[in-house]
Amino acid sequence: MWLRVFTAFLSFAASTCLGLKVTVPSHIIHGIRGQALYLPVHYDFHTPASDIQIIWLFERPHTMPKYLLGSVNESVVPDLEYQHKFTMMPPNASLLINPLQFTDEGNYIMKVNIQGNGTLSASQKIQVTVDDPVTKPVMQTYPSSGAVEYVGNMTLTCWVQGGTRLIYQWLKNGRPVHTSSTYSFSPQNNTLRIVPVTKEDIGNYSCLVKNPVSEMESDMIMPTIYYGPYGLQVNSDKGLKVGEVFTVDLGEAILFDCSADSYPPNTYSWIRRTDNITYVIKHGPRLEVASEKVAQKTTDYVCCAYNNVTGRRDETHFTVIITSVGLEKLAQKGKSLSPLAIITGISLFFIISMGLLFLWKKYQPYKGQNQNTGKHKHFQAMKTLWMTLEYMNLLLFQMLLVFPGGRVGLFQPLMAYQGKVCTVQFMKLFSTSLPNSKTIQSEFSWAKQYIGVK
Repeated sequence: MWLRVFTAFLSFAASTCLGLKVTVPSHIIHGIRGQALYLPVHYDFHTPASDIQIIWLFERPHTMPKYLLGSVNESVVPDLEYQHKFTMMPPNASLLINPLQFTDEGNYIMKVNIQGNGTLSASQKIQVTVDDPVTKPVMQTYPSSGAVEYVGNMTLTCWVQGGTRLIYQWLKNGRPVHTSSTYSFSPQNNTLRIVPVTKEDIGNYSCLVKNPVSEMESDMIMPTIYYGPYGLQVNSDKGLKVGEVFTVDLGEAILFDCSADSYPPNTYSWIRRTDNITYVIKHGPRLEVASEKVAQKTTDYVCCAYNNVTGRRDETHFTVIITSVGLEKLAQKGKSLSPLAIITGISLFFIISMGLLFLWKKYQPYKGQNQNTGKHKHFQAMKTLWMTLEYMNLLLFQMLLVFPGGRVGLFQPLMAYQGKVCTVQFMKLFSTSLPNSKTIQSEFSWAKQYIGVK
């Protein structure tokens, strides 16, 4: 090949130097069987010429060149064997082949001789190939019913009815498929084998077939691959999720959704664990839990996903904690807020009344009384005020720290005071709890020390 290129280059250089130049657009031209093929050639010279001769020769590998036709001063002299097949119109040296057949494949040599002040000669060679166009490929998969990942294999075959010198290329999602640990090809490249199939092999496969004169691509096929379940998880439409724990307010109904990536779709089962006993409560991807119907405030659940074709299963565990309704939700219920509003109003009335009483006692003139008596009355007023404030303190703790659902009555609330949680009856607050207050006890100690109160 390199020898031919080098010979052509020397011929081109010599003809250029001598004033004769022969050029062709391409040294290889691909033709379609049954159609006409045009071989363009251009020659140019810069010397006086008396005669111009053009000759076309044809050669096949390992054969001698064969004369096709020629011309002298625009007079065509064809070979009688090919006079209806090859056409040339001088002074144009281009050649028309019509119709093109497989037997016309080979090398076409064009030679120009210029007679003037001597003889100038130059030549060019064009290689012609003949092919049939590619018809649309058809793909088939085996097994057609699909394959299970990591267990089954799959074979994709590409069939073409017409075409010559075919080149096959496999595409997945529009990109070329290359040999890998799971992908292999037949010697002609018209078969793709996937051993074994995995989820990552899912995609749109097509077969691209081409030759020098055409190319066609098959329709896309997505092989059926069974896989999963993968990525099993549980989500809810309500509640607060922290890791695998869902916190739900008492009285709310929460809907759980169990999902996993799988083909075919999974079958789902819901399992509840109570007192170390597990039992199936429902089948399907969704589960509704009504918190007021749950006997335990903390319940463990399990969602199981099973693929009937792959035989694989997966499960996820989660916990549901039922909590009391917050105060902000109690604000919407008049029955819960009415007692608290009444208590608050009464307490504010006591504070204002005792505050006025304290001011009146403090500034009232104590005529005919000694200093200790005045101080004693001052202490009594202060004591009354502190007791009232302590009572208010208890009421405020009652309002803020009471747990909904834990009340046993309006006058027997659950409350937290001085770091303890206790149940106190309303009528015993003033007589039992308050006199034992650390604040009141400290006032008694101060009085005994400074004014002699007994």
